Amino acid sequence: MLSSKEPNLRLEVITSKYYDDVINHLRRTFFADEPLNKAVNLTRPGQGHRLLELHSLTTLKDNISIMAISHDGEIAGVALNGILHGNSDIEKSLDKLNDINDENFKKIFKLLYEQNYRINLFKQFDVDKIFEIRILSVDSKFRGQGLAKILLKKSEELALERGFQVMKTDATGAFSQRVVSSLGFITKGEIKYTDYLDSNGDQIFVVEPPHEKLKIMCKVIN
Repeated sequence: MLSSKEPNLRLEVITSKYYDDVINHLRRTFFADEPLNKAVNLTRPGQGHRLLELHSLTTLKDNISIMAISHDGEIAGVALNGILHGNSDIEKSLDKLNDINDENFKKIFKLLYEQNYRINLFKQFDVDKIFEIRILSVDSKFRGQGLAKILLKKSEELALERGFQVMKTDATGAFSQRVVSSLGFITKGEIKYTDYLDSNGDQIFVVEPPHEKLKIMCKVIN
């Protein structure tokens, strides 16, 4: 039982059987609602996005993602988690951006990868792998019931089972920052969106309040 309000939801590791359902869930929620995606109008609610879907599927194949699902198969929320293997992984991801033609997608991931590469969490924590929470999404009708926190707690349990020492997430909005902070994550790097400028001195992401900054947040779990 997840909560007194939603007793019919169960938590499961996401298997390939549910990949299509998870992508459909993300099309309705995260893809359009995430603050940076929304700032550049990357996609609309209900629409797909090839690169976001590829990123999500690649993450799902690490087999450490969690979903909350009803007994009739409706997905209420997901935590898409992936494995980072050293700062070289981030460097390779940065290089791959050169082959991408979607400029808005490239802007978002350039920010994320550059900030992560700069702070080098692998060196800070002396680890060779990190459990990365990449997407946290809850369907609108299940919000306000603590489901995001439950998904993160289950993710932490799985991270411990799989032998990880450190968890991290790129928290792009105030809501995700609040929930991970409540679970003991600390900020290891941040940048205000008003300070992230292009070569002409113009702000790259005009993000709606209350979202003010990107925070790279971590937790030592073992």
